[in-house]
Parts: sequence; C-alpha cells; structure tokens
Amino acid sequence: DPSFDSTTPAPAPSPSTGPAPGGGTRGRRSADLRGMNWQPLPGTSEEADAVGKTMAGLKILRGADATEGAVKEVRGPRILHLATHGFFLPDEPAPAAASDPGAPAAPGVSVPAAGAGPGRENPLLRSGLALAGANKLRSGDDDGILTAMEASGLDLWGTKLVVLSACETGVGTVTNGEGVYGLRRALVIAGAESLVTTLWQVDDLATRDLMTGYYRKLAAGKGRSAALHDTQLELAAQPKYAHPFYWASFLAAGADTPINKD
Repeated sequence: DPSFDSTTPAPAPSPSTGPAPGGGTRGRRSADLRGMNWQPLPGTSEEADAVGKTMAGLKILRGADATEGAVKEVRGPRILHLATHGFFLPDEPAPAAASDPGAPAAPGVSVPAAGAGPGRENPLLRSGLALAGANKLRSGDDDGILTAMEASGLDLWGTKLVVLSACETGVGTVTNGEGVYGLRRALVIAGAESLVTTLWQVDDLATRDLMTGYYRKLAAGKGRSAALHDTQLELAAQPKYAHPFYWASFLAAGADTPINKD
C-alpha cells in the first residue's frame, strides 16, 4: 500500500563523495506516464499482513517506506514480493518521418534499444511498478516509478522467487530477436530464479487469499509452480472465486523446485 502522494526529499550529497553515480533516475520513464494518478491500494496492506503470518522473517515496507529506493537497495533476498500498481503501456504508434534525423530526442525518451523502431522509446521504459511518491514523481533521488529498465539492474542473484502482485506485470512487447520486453525479462536479467506475475488487473481480496494459500504451500515444501497451480484450483473451487478472472491471471515461470530445498 505505497503512499503514492508522499514525497521524500533527495539526500544531500556527502562532501567527501559528491553526488551518487548516475545522479538518480528522475526523467528516465515513458513520456506517456505524464498525468497518471495512482489510487491507494489498502487491499495490498491486508495481503502483506496475511502473507506475513504465513512466512516467518519477512520485512514488510508499506506507506511512505515502500519506495523505489528501498527496492533498489535489496541484495539477493530469498523472496521479493511487490504488491502495488503495475503498468504496461501499449506499443507506440509509428513515428512520423523525422525532418532532422540528427535532432536530439525529447526529454524522457531514451535511445532506442535493439529491436525498437527509430525514434521510439526503449520498451523497458514502458512497463514497471508505481511506488511511494509516484503521483508527485518525487521520491528521494528517484521518481517513484520503477521501470523494467531499472528492475534489470537490481541485485537478485540468489533470489529464489519474485512475486509481482500487480496488474499486467507478465506482459511485454514481443520484438524479433529480443524476446519479451517487460518486467519478466528484466527480473530474469537481474538474477531471479523464478517469478510469479499477472496478465490483467487483479482483485484485492482474491489476491490476498491466493497469496496466503500460495505461501502456505511454499512453506510446506511444495514446488514454486506446483504451489501456485494447487492454490489456483482451491480458489476456483470456491463459488465466489469460481470465475477465472479471480485466479487465472497469475502465472509462474522459472525454477519449480521448493524454495527451502535449494
């Protein structure tokens, strides 16, 4: 339940070290995110409480503490669970012919990656997660928007499982020779062994119940994919969650061995 309207001032650079390398990431986001307003997600706070009762030793960050900077500071956590708004922007329209091919790109537009059309944004800027400060585009040295490009630079080597409990985190742009651009690809690059992502907007209560059952099965020694499959079947057997909308959005990818057996 990040505080999307909160703002955290950027820390003053140390006199001895100067500003941090890279100067933060403000501005490195899709221009199409301008004007978006992220609504509170109180259901994700309930989800965190429910999961915390199932899996011992979790550190829960919520509200103003659920920042982009906090995510970037993690170093190989065994499990990383992110419950917030996710976004996947559709393909950009084909650009008009440029009158000056040598003209600089507009602010916030990156140099196209391999597979991206001329003059288009890097696809890794068009999917990501909203965190504290996202509505103000201010969160310390960051803007509160963790793009897939930034996620690819996380230190997730040794991380057994990343769960993205947010909408549209399992989709991306298919580009010839480059696979799927999006959060899934970014987190694999970052080192995650396995992922649970979503294909569409998810229901808060159904997600809370699904995640509670999922982590309970993981703690009991079930494989990562098998635990999700079994939990989805249990949810589908409940009349209030019988429609696939409530349970079928989640998909697992990567290693399937139990997380406590590696």
